[in-house]
Amino acid sequence: MIPLFVLDEDGGRPPGGASRWWLHHSLRALGDDLRAAGTGLVLRRGPAAAVRNLARETGARTVFWNRSPEPATAAGDAALETALASDGVEVRTFNTFLLTEPGTVLTGAGTPYRVFTPFWNRLREIYRPPPATHAITAIRPHDGIENGGLDDTGLLASPPDPTDGLAKTWTPGEAAAHARLGQFLADGLVSYPGDRDRPDLIGTSRLSPHLHWGEIGPAEVWRATAALRTCSGPHADAAEVFLRELAWREFNHHLMFHWPEIATRNWRDRFDSFPWRSDPHGLDAWQRGLTGYPMVDAGMRELRHTGWMHNRVRMVAASFLVKHLLVDWREGEAWFWDMLVDADPANNPGNWQWVAGSGADAAPYHRIFNPVLQGKKFDPDGAYVRRWIPEIAALPDRWIHKPWTAPPDRLAASGIALGETYPAPIVDHAAARERALAALSRAQEA
Repeated sequence: MIPLFVLDEDGGRPPGGASRWWLHHSLRALGDDLRAAGTGLVLRRGPAAAVRNLARETGARTVFWNRSPEPATAAGDAALETALASDGVEVRTFNTFLLTEPGTVLTGAGTPYRVFTPFWNRLREIYRPPPATHAITAIRPHDGIENGGLDDTGLLASPPDPTDGLAKTWTPGEAAAHARLGQFLADGLVSYPGDRDRPDLIGTSRLSPHLHWGEIGPAEVWRATAALRTCSGPHADAAEVFLRELAWREFNHHLMFHWPEIATRNWRDRFDSFPWRSDPHGLDAWQRGLTGYPMVDAGMRELRHTGWMHNRVRMVAASFLVKHLLVDWREGEAWFWDMLVDADPANNPGNWQWVAGSGADAAPYHRIFNPVLQGKKFDPDGAYVRRWIPEIAALPDRWIHKPWTAPPDRLAASGIALGETYPAPIVDHAAARERALAALSRAQEA
C-alpha cells in the first residue's frame, strides 16, 4: 500500500494561513505514524492528476480515497475516477468526513431541509454509526518512489516561531484527536450543556480542527458519545446536546451540497439588496481586536493568537461586524477563513450567514447581540476578557465589559487612558442597532 497525499490548491478553496499551519503539522504526524507502521507518506503537489500519474508509475490496480463534500473538489474527484477507470484502475471511495451522504437526509416530500431542528430529528432517527474497525499497525512499503519533503510543500511560509500561539495551543494529529475526545467524554461532557457558552471555562470539546482535517471521523465521535446516551442521568442528557452540535456541522454541509454557492451568495435572495457599508477603519479595528468592546476584542485576539475562537464569542464578534458596522458578512467570513485552524468551506459561511440573517434557519436580523450584556452573562467575572486584553485587566468587574463607563479616577487607578492604552467604542451600541434595523427595513422594501 502506498499512502499518498496530494496538495491540490486548485481544487476547491485553498486553505488560509492558520489552516496551512495545521495541515503541515497534521501531515508530519501522519508521516510519523506511517513510519512506525513500516512505510511512509508520499507527498505530491496537485492537480489531482498526480494520483493518476503515481498509479501508472507504480502499476497500482486499485486507488482508495475519502470523498470531499466540497462541490469543486467532488467534481475533480469524479473526473479523476473516470480517468483512472480508463486506465483499468479500480476506484473505491468512502465518506468519512460526514455522518451521511450529502443530499440523503430529506423531508417526506424529498426536498432538502431548510431548518435545522427537523433535520436533526430526522438524522437522529435514521443514523446508525458503522461498527468500529481496527487500525492497521503494519504496512509493507513500496520501494523506489520519488518523494518530495514536507517542507517542499510550502505550507509554512516561514519556520515556526517558538513563541507561536498556534503551537502552544494545539497538537495536530490522530493521536491528539483521540486523546482530546477521550478527555472530553470523561471529564467535560457532563458539564457541557451548562459550560459550552462560557468562554472563561474549558467547556467545549475543541474537536473541530481534528474533525475538519480528518484526524478523527464524526462517526467515531458519534459512536463514543451515543454510547453514553444509554446511561441514565446527566451523561445521557449531555450526550444529546453534544450530538446536536455535531449534527449542526452536518446540516451546513448538506446545505452546501444543495446550494454550492453558499460561501459567496446570500442564501436568502432578499439580502441581495442589503445596503452594506464600506468601512475600512471599522473592519481593521475589528480584525485587530480594537473596537472598544472587550467581549468582541477578546475574541478577535484569541483568534489571532490561537487560530480558534469560542463559539459564543464567534457569534458576538460576527454580529458586531455585520450589524453594528454593517460590513458585508463575506468580509468577516474571508477573515475567519484565513485565521481559523478549523476553517471549513460549509460551516464557516453557513455560520456567518446564520448570524447575518441571510442564511438557512438564520437568527432573525433584528436579533443584535449586545456585547456588554453578552460579556456580563457569559464571562461574569471578566476572566476571559482579562486574559486577552491585559491592558484593562486591573479594572474592577463592574466595568470590565464597559470600560468607557468607569469613572476617570478608576480608569487612572487601573492604568487605563481611554483612547490611548485601550480604545473607546468605535460605534455606539444603541445608535448602531437603530441603523441596522433601518437598513433591514430599506432592504425589505426594495
